[in-house]
Amino acid sequence: MGDIPVLQGRKVEFWHWLDDGRIQCDLCPRFCKLHEGQRGLCFVRGRLNDTMVLTTYGRSSGYCIDPIEKKPLNHFLPGTPSLSFGTAGCNLACKFCQNWDMTKSRETDELADQASPEDIARAARNLGCKSVAFTYNDPVIFHEYAIDVAKACHKVGVRSVAVTAGYVTEEPRREFYQYMDAANVDLKAFTEHFYHKVTGGHLQPVLETLEYIKHETSVWLELTTLLIPGQNDSEQELDEMTQWVAEKLGPDVPMHFTAFHPDWKMMDTPPTPPETLTRARKIAMDNGIRYAYTGNVHNKSGGSTFCHNCGELLIGRDWYILSAWNLTNDGHCKSCGTACAGVFEGPPGHWGARRQPVRLSDHRV
Repeated sequence: MGDIPVLQGRKVEFWHWLDDGRIQCDLCPRFCKLHEGQRGLCFVRGRLNDTMVLTTYGRSSGYCIDPIEKKPLNHFLPGTPSLSFGTAGCNLACKFCQNWDMTKSRETDELADQASPEDIARAARNLGCKSVAFTYNDPVIFHEYAIDVAKACHKVGVRSVAVTAGYVTEEPRREFYQYMDAANVDLKAFTEHFYHKVTGGHLQPVLETLEYIKHETSVWLELTTLLIPGQNDSEQELDEMTQWVAEKLGPDVPMHFTAFHPDWKMMDTPPTPPETLTRARKIAMDNGIRYAYTGNVHNKSGGSTFCHNCGELLIGRDWYILSAWNLTNDGHCKSCGTACAGVFEGPPGHWGARRQPVRLSDHRV
């Protein structure tokens, strides 16, 4: 690892002075308290000249067009391409992080691609992307950049998608979701013990984010839980989690149960057996969740969408490829007329499973 770069960046909000001369970052529940020149745990927000700055504004670890289903979002403009990017750093410390090379990066070289919000919006429009996704690392920590990109995208008819752990405080949460059109939130587990010991965070702020998105905004919401053997995959925990989602968020919020593979600080933990995902999906549906999915495994049934009223296959999926489509243009079952929850606008897209790297420099004026 190289030397830590000199702190520099754009001034940001959500901080205040403490009586002992430090400043406290108020963006997320970590509430990092900083002396001059120090960075928060996220590494990208720090104190410079007695103010808080964001060091990654306008810089990314790279851009790629992904299928929207990879976020994963199964009920938001299915089959369409999403211009996806992240920066560096993270405000959690998940021992199982599968993007740790980005989230824990301390190298400025990891942020090689620079682009203004307008550059990104222009590229998305020119490339035929229906959305821009803030992903790979958590947009909570590049709050101001994500919002500016979302504003620019909306001006050219492109939607904004947040892929996030939802670990954020009330005021920035309220500002951030004014500009998002969809979100997939990682509900990493349903115990405080797991959040504290495995992620370095707390469960309650995430639950508050979920309830806020669902009940106080028009943002389309889906959830993802990475099931780790022996950590968050017990029948009791899955039962409690899915009951909470059905009761507090409602039966129409899709849940994705995805498979863990050994990574970063959990190399000794075995991969998730496919049957664990199938069991989780059944528990969710038994508790009233209408749309439950398995991910990171090849399971056509577990990846497909069925009508909760008549059982008809609505959207068939083979990995990220749509294999069947039995919805009207406004998202109703062609067999019984029941609405499928989601954001559907006309026929589905045909992007498929492609992953296409993008150079933003090709789209600057």
